[in-house]
Amino acid sequence: MKVRDLDLSDNPVNAEHAELGLPPVETALTHPESHPVLRVAMWSVVGLLMALTIALATRLFNQPDGQSALQTVWMALDSREFWAAVLVGLLAQTVDGALGMAYGITSTSFLLATGSSPAVASAAVHIAECFTTGASGISHLKLGNVSKQLFLRLLLPGMVGAATGAWLLSSIDGDAIKPWIAGYLMLMGLFVISKIFRRIRVNHGEPRHVAKLGLFGGFVDAAGGGGWGPVVTTTLVGTGHDPRLTIGSVNLAEFFLTFITAGVFAVLMHDDNPWVTVAGLVVGGLFAAPFAALLTKRLHTKALLGLVGTTIVLTSAFNLYKALA
Repeated sequence: MKVRDLDLSDNPVNAEHAELGLPPVETALTHPESHPVLRVAMWSVVGLLMALTIALATRLFNQPDGQSALQTVWMALDSREFWAAVLVGLLAQTVDGALGMAYGITSTSFLLATGSSPAVASAAVHIAECFTTGASGISHLKLGNVSKQLFLRLLLPGMVGAATGAWLLSSIDGDAIKPWIAGYLMLMGLFVISKIFRRIRVNHGEPRHVAKLGLFGGFVDAAGGGGWGPVVTTTLVGTGHDPRLTIGSVNLAEFFLTFITAGVFAVLMHDDNPWVTVAGLVVGGLFAAPFAALLTKRLHTKALLGLVGTTIVLTSAFNLYKALA
């Protein structure tokens, strides 16, 4: 005998079922965020974000050299690194707000151009992204945009790939790997441009090779400073899978792999300090919403894709030239 947890509320789906003489649907279908696995995921996001906030505050108020929090903030405000990161955060968050993707590859490309090492750039981007991806994941859960099956199939492989990519990037000399990162970001820029010419194929089947896609997406996202959204979301939606559930599930999984990436960098990076860059990215991102709205309103999506992709390609080409010169 099957035990059913029916949703007896007056919702549109139940109204359709009533007209056809069918019983009400289960609560798990109308309120997918109430599923035990997704509830655990949501509260995990909340708990981890609180822990990260406390850790950052503790670091700010307990400097190893005895500086006060006010002195630390003043030194950050007086540094070129901070204001460069503010500008990068503003640009990258504007792009992400207008397109719904490409924050990582945009910010990493510009941070490399301002002189950051690949490890510092990727670490700063992922630490800053913890907050945005966490908020995004919770929003998608509340709106019922997350598929439990797809989320779980992406989660562990994505985290393993992210941890591996962060470990690799932290273990290799920055000057040696910088040309490879610049080349990867250039390819990602071309990939963004290619979306202008792609057509979506309709596919009503279950997504295939999700674990492999998650593993690869997590690895290149951590090692290259970005790419989870363009690689995973674009591949799944591009093969015709439900955009709403795909975007929601990928966004929720992104928080956990971003958190893992940030944690690996924090443990392995001893000499380089990404915190000033993180602060700049966060501050710049706070003011990006109006610019993103303006771009979305003024520019056609294809024009915006072309502009962003071209900018990433040119910036990465400049970084590649500097690395090889």
